Amino acid sequence: MKVTQEKLPASQIGLEIEITPEITKQTYEQVIKNLASTANIPGFRKGKVPRPILLQRLGTTRIKAAALEELIQDGIEKAVKQEAIPAIGQPQLRSSFEDLINNYEPGKPLTILAAVDVEPEVNLVQYTDLQAKAEEVKFDPEQVENTLDKERQELGTLIPVEGRAAQIGDIAVVDFKGSFAKAEGEDETAELEPIPGAEATDFQVELQEDKFIPGFISGIVGMNPEETREIAAQFPDPYANEDLAGKAATFTVTLKELKEKELPEINDDFAQEISDFETLEELRASLVERYQKEADDKTKTNKQEALLTELLKHVEVDLPATLIEQEVDAMLTQTAIRLSQQGLDVRKLFTQDIIPQLRERSRTEAIERIKRSLSLREIGKRESIEVTPEEIAARVTELLEQYPEEQDVDEDKLRSIVENELLTEKIIDWLLEHSSVELVPEGSLSPTEETEDAELDADADAPQTEEENSEASPEVTEG
Repeated sequence: MKVTQEKLPASQIGLEIEITPEITKQTYEQVIKNLASTANIPGFRKGKVPRPILLQRLGTTRIKAAALEELIQDGIEKAVKQEAIPAIGQPQLRSSFEDLINNYEPGKPLTILAAVDVEPEVNLVQYTDLQAKAEEVKFDPEQVENTLDKERQELGTLIPVEGRAAQIGDIAVVDFKGSFAKAEGEDETAELEPIPGAEATDFQVELQEDKFIPGFISGIVGMNPEETREIAAQFPDPYANEDLAGKAATFTVTLKELKEKELPEINDDFAQEISDFETLEELRASLVERYQKEADDKTKTNKQEALLTELLKHVEVDLPATLIEQEVDAMLTQTAIRLSQQGLDVRKLFTQDIIPQLRERSRTEAIERIKRSLSLREIGKRESIEVTPEEIAARVTELLEQYPEEQDVDEDKLRSIVENELLTEKIIDWLLEHSSVELVPEGSLSPTEETEDAELDADADAPQTEEENSEASPEVTEG
């Protein structure tokens, strides 16, 4: 069988396959023989249908089509094997099937055009002496104090307050009902329009201004138990419920009970209560070490990401469609597994209508992931970077000891994953040693996100209506 190769875009190899006259004739005759033994034609027993009758009843086009399907599949398969082409994915027919039927004459040569995807060639224009900038994440001692304070708040006990008005930090038990405020010029005698869902009884609210829509908490501050007050508040704009965004509201609030938190002292007893440490000093040292490591790890990740982003600017690779589709498949599968583990019904999220959109949105990231992987693998080959069996075995043992509850672990698969991760780490470390990554202050490489954060907070920090939350209240989730 004569096969001619040509390079095509997107890491494809084009094949021109010339099938010999003997094969085209033999395949055609075999198809007729098979059809004769299975065709159900009235007046004839199976296998006894005369050839002219069979051809007349079934038609030569149908027979040629059946023969062609075998010739194409067998021809491409043998051509790939004959030429020792490391194909990935399924071959594609480039010839028109209709043209092939018209040109196919049993006993005469037949030319088939096909294409197969192959592993792409990676051209590393540069991979040493790269220059990049990465944000340095520094340890903030306030993290330790914030953690201790949060634990202290958790251990706090509520005690009734008497003889004074509500103040910031108190816990208030209130009844409230929200209505839309009257617009300028509106009839003063008209009843206020209730806000759907903005009503509650015996609602416990912590008096912290940043957790609620503007005006609600400040209106409660200064109230005494059994007092009822009309409080003016303003829904933020933008707001999660667009119907309420920017609108003024009036809440009728009755303060029924007032409490305050009695907090424990931060001492050795406190440390023993919330941890396995005997002293507060040991607990603080542990927290410092933990947050310092987190900061160092984030800085290292930033350096790696910056370097890989710079590396891809110097990489030339023509990716085949097969690799991209496989990576998209893997990404969607990972997402589906993660959502399923969170208790979500994946079948409702991954509908036939949405899957094509998800695939299209995943393509850019899939392409970048493939380019990274191929580039790192190529660098590993060029620099002879390898992982030893001892390193793999040690890491596998560590993981098995770390997760003893995991049953039925496929150790061969685990070894393969570990080998790939360790090799990637080694290659990236090699790149870091042979390049320069300048550390800059955190936040200096990206535009300020204060406005976006404020908008997100505004969406969250407000009363939820029945459409947004089954429990209507002016409380919001802390972010």
